Amino acid sequence: MMVGGSQPLLLCRQNLPPWPPELRAEFLPLETLLPPCSTAVTVTGVFARDCHLGLLTEPLPGVRIRFAYATCSGFCFRESKPSRVLIVGDFGQSEKSSVDTLGLNAYDALDPTGNITIKWDVISWTPDGYVAVVSMYNFQQYRHIQAPGWSLGWSWAKKEVIWNMMGGQTTEQGDCSKFKAGQPHCCKKDPLVVDLLPGTPYNQQIANCCKGGVLSSWAQDPSNAVSSFQVSVGSAGTTNRTVKLPRNFTLKAPGPGYTCGPAKIVRPTKFVTSDKRRTTQALMTWNVTCTYSQFLAQKTPTCCVSLSSFYNDTIVNCPTCTCGCRNKTAPGSCVDPDSTHLASVVSGKPTDTPLVQCSSHMCPIRVHWHVKLNYKEYWRIKITITNFNYRMNYTQWNLVVQHPNFDNLTEYFSFNYKPLMPYEGLNDTAMLWGVKFYNDFLSSAGPLGNVQSELLFKKDKETFTFDKGWAFPRRIYFNGDNCVMPPPDAYPWLPNSSSRLVFSLLGTFIIAILASLISLN
Repeated sequence: MMVGGSQPLLLCRQNLPPWPPELRAEFLPLETLLPPCSTAVTVTGVFARDCHLGLLTEPLPGVRIRFAYATCSGFCFRESKPSRVLIVGDFGQSEKSSVDTLGLNAYDALDPTGNITIKWDVISWTPDGYVAVVSMYNFQQYRHIQAPGWSLGWSWAKKEVIWNMMGGQTTEQGDCSKFKAGQPHCCKKDPLVVDLLPGTPYNQQIANCCKGGVLSSWAQDPSNAVSSFQVSVGSAGTTNRTVKLPRNFTLKAPGPGYTCGPAKIVRPTKFVTSDKRRTTQALMTWNVTCTYSQFLAQKTPTCCVSLSSFYNDTIVNCPTCTCGCRNKTAPGSCVDPDSTHLASVVSGKPTDTPLVQCSSHMCPIRVHWHVKLNYKEYWRIKITITNFNYRMNYTQWNLVVQHPNFDNLTEYFSFNYKPLMPYEGLNDTAMLWGVKFYNDFLSSAGPLGNVQSELLFKKDKETFTFDKGWAFPRRIYFNGDNCVMPPPDAYPWLPNSSSRLVFSLLGTFIIAILASLISLN
């Protein structure tokens, strides 16, 4: 980034140009992504910004650039790979695909190392192949996989078949007519594997299987962030040199959003026996890494944020048409909560397509942040999550909130809390989720379709203020998806200081007149 000259600046908060208030909140402020200057890096001619809506067509004041691709927040402030840096330039639509290949749209500034790692451990050889345990580790801090669960696919490099499986199954068997002696479990060139359901007979289970494809996030419940199945592969290599790695891995959770890289051979996994007195190791191990992109997962946002405060009567709703616009010509686009036909519509056949309550924003989820009370040394906020989707219950939901005062969070009520610190020395991000058996289940739209909590912060005299929207969050994620904030110029502001001065002078004048009248009497 170059401002007012040819000398490069540190990419950090203190050196940012003014943030244009006319830009909508989908364009998140750069200061929410950058570290303080003490830990920043110098980059010449590079501009970063997390926008979500495509190309920037207006330059920032004082910054000599024209365009930057929307996901350029993905160029790493602490990343040394030059291929992940976007140079200032004019990125047109024709160049969009080439930028996408850098993997920037799978980068999450609040979880920079988050991914799902799929590990294949060959544990034994067979006369025509091998037996492998496939384990899926969800290393994402706050993004989990809920029902109906994950499905994992790949393409065989040769003419491999799956003789049998434990802990999982393929969705199709394929054409196994050429096998006379016994029928393989699957003969497809590109099998698709799903997890088995809870309650599967024990002789078909292995460790960490049979959860219906549900995977918890690593921060929320690491013990349930692993899923495994065992596969016996035939018509394959029988040594480390002759085994050909599967390719073209795909992961749906349950829909699109994940992009998987190629399989890479790594050091064999070591296993410790239950008595911890002996260590064995896999005969061969390879890993596959899959990363998530909200841009690939859905065309429109899935949640939005509304704001209010005790010092202003204005309630700032979610931006209009955040997740879509209400189509009055197509009655099925949403459901009026006061409709007499509500029960019959909602009781229809369950689908993955949201059926939302009619609203100005049309989002399945709304998060409301209310600045509730102000004390001498503390201040309190209330968070309410409302489900507008009649077809979806959210189990093990979570919320990620970024605000500079989370380094002084004093007390939290009815939610679990864990600080997220993706960058050393920067504690401004919190992960919140429900208490088990109390409010960890967010019901579908209706009277029970909300959960709420309050947070108490201790004031930092050097930074605390209610002015200019400081008390509101910088960003909010629900179940790992970035929620759309209202535009900054719509935030509830403190009463105008000049107005207070006018009323103060007017009050003083009135008191003086009354005092003079009393003295005359």
